[in-house]
Amino acid sequence: MKKKSRNQMRVVRHDRLRRTLAGTADTPRMAVYHSLSHIYVQFIDDDLGHTLVAASTLEKVVKEAVKGTCNVETAKALGKLAAERAKAKGIENVVFDRGGHMYHGKVKALADAAREAGLKF
Repeated sequence: MKKKSRNQMRVVRHDRLRRTLAGTADTPRMAVYHSLSHIYVQFIDDDLGHTLVAASTLEKVVKEAVKGTCNVETAKALGKLAAERAKAKGIENVVFDRGGHMYHGKVKALADAAREAGLKF
């Protein structure tokens, strides 16, 4: 039997998480994904299937603020930016979706920065 790749195993973990996590209009799902080179955050209303707010390291605002594109410092800055955008849209409570990634490093830094900026998980 062929061994599954790291990304295939991440998708399996994410599917397992998604069975219990769902975002609504009141408490959207804060979905985090990171590749080797970028980090992405979306606030999703799963009832309608709409992305309410998004932020990523591809944006000019984030690129100018920090060095690098996928490290812990960048994740902190992105978490703060995402939380500010969410609060501007009236989002205060969210369900955190780590996307199958382990909760440490970049994912933890992003979550902690979003909490410090005022989001409640």
